[in-house]
Amino acid sequence: MSDGHGPTPETPSGWSAEQPPPYSAPPASPWTAPGSEQEQQVPYGQPYGQPPPQQAPYGPGPQTPYPPYQQQPPVYGYTPHPAPLRPGIIPLRPLGLGDILDGTIKLIRSNPKAVLGLSAIAALIVAVPLAIGQAFVLNTMGSAFTDPGSLGTAESELNSVYGILGEYGGTLVSYAVQFVVVTLLTGVLTRILGRAVFGGNLSAGQAWQLVKGRVPALFGVVALMAVIMLVPLIVFALLMIAIAMNASSGDLGWIAALTILFIIVYIAYYLFFRTRFAFAPSAVVLEGRGPLDAMRRSWHLVTGDFWRVLGILLLTSLLVGLVASILTVPFTLAGTMFGMFGAGSAATTVVSAVLIAVGGTLGSMFTYPFEAGVAGLLYADRRMRSEAFDLVLQTAAIEQQRQGWVHATADELWHPSNSARS
Repeated sequence: MSDGHGPTPETPSGWSAEQPPPYSAPPASPWTAPGSEQEQQVPYGQPYGQPPPQQAPYGPGPQTPYPPYQQQPPVYGYTPHPAPLRPGIIPLRPLGLGDILDGTIKLIRSNPKAVLGLSAIAALIVAVPLAIGQAFVLNTMGSAFTDPGSLGTAESELNSVYGILGEYGGTLVSYAVQFVVVTLLTGVLTRILGRAVFGGNLSAGQAWQLVKGRVPALFGVVALMAVIMLVPLIVFALLMIAIAMNASSGDLGWIAALTILFIIVYIAYYLFFRTRFAFAPSAVVLEGRGPLDAMRRSWHLVTGDFWRVLGILLLTSLLVGLVASILTVPFTLAGTMFGMFGAGSAATTVVSAVLIAVGGTLGSMFTYPFEAGVAGLLYADRRMRSEAFDLVLQTAAIEQQRQGWVHATADELWHPSNSARS
């Protein structure tokens, strides 16, 4: 029987007293007068009291598939992102400064024989000519230091042909050797880095076999960079010589001011082009481009993120310079002391040269791979940011994880045709 306040059981949409509607606990009418027993069973909140402890607000437990606040699957709200793939030295996503520095350290640690071994050989080759020239100069100056009466003889030796060769020849030979050795080393280390991103290792011989065909293009990039950097210096030097030949003693002040201004402008000039072409070696080795095309490619990749790239390169130079100084200074000081106070002895000259060479080797052995690693990872970061290259790397990494090894064809992924936005 109906109580007169609700639909009858005979109506199509009504509910009987024996069949409570879903999501509603009371079997009777929901329109109950305040103060009656039914007000304790109101399903949505209790303005006049609390529900019985055994009764859920949304109806009996068996009728509710997901009781409120109990094991309800999250549909809306924050869901943590899965960790990015990291098969090798970096996570396969756009990189931060910490990722770049950490990846460079992991590059060195993952393959120390190839990375540090090649860097040590290159650093030793560069340091030996410079150490010999410095040892000769220190030995000549040391004789004047221990015997002031021989000062004139020491000056004549330094001004002689042999003195000039000893003083400047070692430096010039060292720069020439550095031009060749560091260029080759950068190419080999870049190729090792390209494989290490996927978790693979290359020996020094394998890396050289992959890089040797790109050596002419690498030298082309370095030669073009040398021209860009040296032309302003040569023009300014010629201009200063012409001014000095026609200037009087009263013009020295503004000549000095002009020189200081040029140095400031040239530093900005050097940093600008050094940053713009920082990725050219990577483009030569990993993408197979020619010198001019690689420099255009580097210019394009740096566009839009110039200041960040410049800041990371400068910070890297400061860090490696500090560490290299810590490694180099003790040996350089010891070699200088031997050369100064043991002048005239062939043994002390040899010891001085060896100590200076060891110090230079230790410093450069750390500097070369770190700077090359940071430049290579910055190149990868810029491609991930501007070309969605991380999607290509992630797809390849998943396939290589399925196979269980890093195939040599991973090197081909760096070609620009594989970019998601090529």
